[in-house]
Amino acid sequence: MNKQQFNRREFLTSVSVLGSVGALSAASYTRVLGANDLLRIASVGVGGKGWSDLNEIAASPKVRPVALCDVDESEPFLGRAVQKFSSAKVYHDWRRLLDAPKDFDAVIVSTPDHMHAPITLPAMMLKKHVFCQKPLTHTVHEARQMRLAAAKFGVVTQMGNQIQSHSFYRTAVKAVHDGRIGKVKEVYSWQSGGMSWRLAEDRPQGSDPIPKTLHWDYWLGVAPERPYKAKLYHSFNWRGWVDFSNGQLGDFGCHILDPVFQALQLTAPTSIVAQAPPMNREVWPLQATVTYQFLGTRYTVDGGIRLTWYDGPGRFPPREALGLPMTVKLPGAGSVLLGDKGVMLIPHVAEPMVFALASTDPVPPLEKLPSLNHYTSWADACRGEGKTTSSFDYAGPLTETVLLGTVAIRRPGERLLWDAGAGKITNSAEASALLTKPYRRGWEPKWIS
Repeated sequence: MNKQQFNRREFLTSVSVLGSVGALSAASYTRVLGANDLLRIASVGVGGKGWSDLNEIAASPKVRPVALCDVDESEPFLGRAVQKFSSAKVYHDWRRLLDAPKDFDAVIVSTPDHMHAPITLPAMMLKKHVFCQKPLTHTVHEARQMRLAAAKFGVVTQMGNQIQSHSFYRTAVKAVHDGRIGKVKEVYSWQSGGMSWRLAEDRPQGSDPIPKTLHWDYWLGVAPERPYKAKLYHSFNWRGWVDFSNGQLGDFGCHILDPVFQALQLTAPTSIVAQAPPMNREVWPLQATVTYQFLGTRYTVDGGIRLTWYDGPGRFPPREALGLPMTVKLPGAGSVLLGDKGVMLIPHVAEPMVFALASTDPVPPLEKLPSLNHYTSWADACRGEGKTTSSFDYAGPLTETVLLGTVAIRRPGERLLWDAGAGKITNSAEASALLTKPYRRGWEPKWIS
């Protein structure tokens, strides 16, 4: 086989044979891995971020990619991956990959957001370890299901919020735990960057020819059917569309709010309210402000804590509310934690800074923690060495919080009350309906009871 191409007929023949394997039980293929075993990786979505995810994990000498799956056969996607990992089996349809569970031990899921849970849930049901890109899911209900499945099937999981393992974020978390700013009273977080992926105000009319290299039906997956339009969806601009993404907050929340969650040991908000322009059911708005209320923790003042998120091109929290010296330039994205002894600025991504109250000078340098490898630490944990830091037990509640914000954006002005134990919004039937979504017939996920 030419390394730059693969024979379509040979591929279709191979998956028809592999499809019969699915009749055997998942337990039949569970391998007990040891420290000296190679971890056999299947990767779903190998272009864009999936390409870097695959390569970062495959950099471990104890990992071997054995299966590659992508809906796009062209060079930047499946073609490039096949060329580099030429011994791996090739798939277009992730369902056929999961029909051959004896062939792999773990799965990387780096697809558009709407396909994270539909692929990851059945993989965990096969007792496969999973690395899944952020945000963990497309809906709040899916996030809860991912956490339950990981616990039920005992698999090693990691969400792809890799900056969590960087020295900058780890240092910021330790500084708060060391009491450098005292008890935290309030948090402001923001992402003021542009939204280059938002190319339309509504769904356009008509359709464009589907490229011969693209399996459009597989790309849509669980989403409602719609005509293909060049450049609007695949391969990057799906982020602007409600059916596939959660906009700017969904894109960056699991990064920017992560050190805040870790530092303050937050779990779930009690209420959420958003201010945003009216939106149609198709496209996320250009800006939003979301205010979360949380119960207090050992790292916050008594009576709870408020976290306010701002996004949109050029949007920042009110400068006078941040307690920072006016000489400090705000980064394009990040968080400010207001403590009763000082203020911390956590840029996305740069060194955190701490300022004492009533002083324009930074406090003494923070104790820096080294960076960890977010990718290979997951691979090592799959083989019984160490633990992950963004397992679904942590990433699930973080994702729920982020996506509750996007529910509020769709119901601007309503203060939504969240019962985390029950997984319900208690005061709005309309908002509760947005905790989940309809799935395309024939693509419905199987849920954990």
